[in-house]
Amino acid sequence: MPCGPRIAANTHSIHKTGELMTSFSRILCVIDPTETEQPALARATWLAKRTGAALDLLICYYNEYLGGEWYSDSTSLQKTRADVLEGLRERLEILANPLRADGLVVATTAVWYHPMHQGVARQAIALKSDVVFKDTHHHSALSRSFFTNSDWNLIRTCPVPLWLVKPGEFSDAPKLIAAVDPLNGHDKPPALDDEILLVSKSLAAAVNGNVHAFHSYDPRIALSSVTASAYAPVSFPLPEIEKEIAKQHQRKFTEVIDFHNIPADHTHLVAGLVHEELPELANHLDAAVVVMGAVSRNTMKRLFIGATAERTLEHLPCDLLVVKPSWFHSAIDAHISDAA
Repeated sequence: MPCGPRIAANTHSIHKTGELMTSFSRILCVIDPTETEQPALARATWLAKRTGAALDLLICYYNEYLGGEWYSDSTSLQKTRADVLEGLRERLEILANPLRADGLVVATTAVWYHPMHQGVARQAIALKSDVVFKDTHHHSALSRSFFTNSDWNLIRTCPVPLWLVKPGEFSDAPKLIAAVDPLNGHDKPPALDDEILLVSKSLAAAVNGNVHAFHSYDPRIALSSVTASAYAPVSFPLPEIEKEIAKQHQRKFTEVIDFHNIPADHTHLVAGLVHEELPELANHLDAAVVVMGAVSRNTMKRLFIGATAERTLEHLPCDLLVVKPSWFHSAIDAHISDAA
């Protein structure tokens, strides 16, 4: 029997407002004006060439000394801000022109906005973007990603799929890992696994890639829960309980992957800690990107990234694509709707 709602198998990915979309058609790429190398632009261009998507290049800039908050805003400060934005637009045009010459449709925007994650989210909503690309930084010696506050805030609040990029090239047939949780831990809505797999399959189809499904569980947590719930000392058959836990996870995992037609040799069910097992699998497969979902914490449907997830994300050796639940609407989205 199905464990929760399923989405039609021919659906390809999830739109930012919860509506279903069938392709990536508009890509928003955040440009870092402080860096020469732009890995996010390289990756966004890679996807645009394979999907025919239009590219929007964005610089979201702010300088507290020019913002008019510390001192009285003045005509000279306003002119300085305008000049700064004009210079940033010129930089974006320098990046855009070779892409246009290569046949891509590219638009450029520089905005003055603080905090940055809100500015990026507002642009994604206004442009009806299907995915947002942004750089993150990777330290190869430690195999860690260094996420900024803006990265974490975008993971929590960006209303469209968010692709965090590390430097590096993709193979001609990139591997994608869809990280699912079929037992719906952490109050995760059951349909989110469907959304993760649908986005993964849509992307794989567009770029000649292939999807691997991953789920890990820690049997020690379940065992400790069983023993802690006993009202009196009981001798538990721990091996039998552990075996039953494994069967339960296997059953639910199989249900999800069978529904989405994931080949058996592309499925990975592991007993272990996710922040250890998922990066290890990504390394073993030489994966290009891991697709994960942001999860809800309570009935108010707020999104969060917990300590375990943070450790997992920071140790991934590859790109990360974060998918939101289909019901997700950011406060920024609501604000724009009210203003309209």
